[in-house]
Amino acid sequence: MRSLLPKTLLTASLIAVAAVPAIAEDAKPVEKSSEAKDHKDALKEDAEKAWPRPPVEEQASVSKGKVDTRSGTIAYTATAGTLTIRDDTGKPTASLFYTAYTRDGGGPNRPVSFFYNGGPGSSTVWLRMGSFGPVRVATDAPIYVAPSSYALKPNPDTLLDRTDLVFIDAVGTGWSRPLGDKTGKDFWGVDQDGEAFARAIIRYIDRNDRWQSPKVLFGESYGTLRNGVVAAKLEAHGLSLDGIVMLSTILNYGVEQPGYDMLPMTLVPTYAATAWYHNKIANRPASLPVFLDEVRAWVAGPYAAALAKGTAIEPAEFDATARQLAAYTGLSEAFVRRANLRIPLGQFQTELLREKGVATGRLDTRYLLDVADANATSPVEDPSDTAITGAYVAAFKTYVSKTLGFKTDMPYLLSAYNADDFDWDWSHKAPGAWDKQISPDTGIDLAYVMRVNPALKVLFLNGYYDAATQFYATEYDINHLMLTAPLRANITSKYYESGHMLYLNQQIMPQLHQDIASWYDSATKR
Repeated sequence: MRSLLPKTLLTASLIAVAAVPAIAEDAKPVEKSSEAKDHKDALKEDAEKAWPRPPVEEQASVSKGKVDTRSGTIAYTATAGTLTIRDDTGKPTASLFYTAYTRDGGGPNRPVSFFYNGGPGSSTVWLRMGSFGPVRVATDAPIYVAPSSYALKPNPDTLLDRTDLVFIDAVGTGWSRPLGDKTGKDFWGVDQDGEAFARAIIRYIDRNDRWQSPKVLFGESYGTLRNGVVAAKLEAHGLSLDGIVMLSTILNYGVEQPGYDMLPMTLVPTYAATAWYHNKIANRPASLPVFLDEVRAWVAGPYAAALAKGTAIEPAEFDATARQLAAYTGLSEAFVRRANLRIPLGQFQTELLREKGVATGRLDTRYLLDVADANATSPVEDPSDTAITGAYVAAFKTYVSKTLGFKTDMPYLLSAYNADDFDWDWSHKAPGAWDKQISPDTGIDLAYVMRVNPALKVLFLNGYYDAATQFYATEYDINHLMLTAPLRANITSKYYESGHMLYLNQQIMPQLHQDIASWYDSATKR
């Protein structure tokens, strides 16, 4: 039954409603006093003044240092500063932060190398603070680095004995920022990013009169894909390189396209190395390299043939392949069969040591993560990433301010991923191509540069436990550069018992330094 309002209340309500239009008509907005306006404008102006911006005028904080290496003491000059890049009209487009280390007393033939990390969208804090500079973050076992263990130490394996070092942050990362009317999106793409780095390298060379120096690109991860683009763009700008170093390589994202079997194939040797490391291989071979040679041969032969058949594979061949795949990866045959012979990385990470309640890392499968869900199909974090981030950031912030003396109120961005407009443009136009690639393969760029500059030497550095950029995928890409025998002789590949960031394993650093130093002696000889 519907309830009714009392008559007196209803009448009062109607009178109040009827009065509203008259009240609204008579009302006028209350203007804020000029004093309130002035206060608001003053606050806005103060905020604008306090907003730290990248400098158009290049900055440089210069200091001196010494480092004891395995071959003696090296005195050097350190510079932390910015490089302003410009378009062809001279208009400033971005300010890029860099740190450079130059050996005191170096002559005109002293090599200079340009280092950068990948992502895409990552700063170069990892290479800068962990690899071949005069200091490095100390890491030992593949475990989480507790705050009480943070340490920055002199680096006896610095490459200052062979080359000057320049570490550069990508635009939108570190303290590198767009200038003027440019935004991050003007630089966030395969070709846009490559052009920015090429111009930054040329600017450094111009500013420091290094045109006669041997020049080397040193990229890690996506930085290796960047290497090919930058090298080709430098050639277009009239700068020829002496060498390129590829640390943990990915040249071709096409292997990740669904419906193709290259990615499962490239992962298996890394799975085998990981199972070997964690003692999940029956009758474990004594030698990892010898074991992996056996795995490579099987992947390139019987396994590739089985995958190529798809669902047309005969039951007997399917069974034989499943048995061998299980034996090489440390997984159960039942699991391999359910995966249809194609094992996704996330499932491998959680399945290999599931009975222990831990998952392996992606960047470095030596690292382990306690899992909250014992039935999870993939880890929620990468322990080889989270284990070191705090130590690296703390070391960098202290070092750049107190030792290098670089001051700014801008936040240092580890990556550009958190930017609201971060959306990487994966299209790429390779040298000589009419159309753009949708999924980039800069092996085409690398091969082009090696053909036009037949003196160029290329060094590939691979970690057996790197599941992000697998060593077998790198080998496949090298073999498909389609180079002649003389040019193939300019390529050198080295392998180490470490992961994506080789330098996290301090035990391999002396050998790693020796291998790279020997390569520099050949690649940059004048």
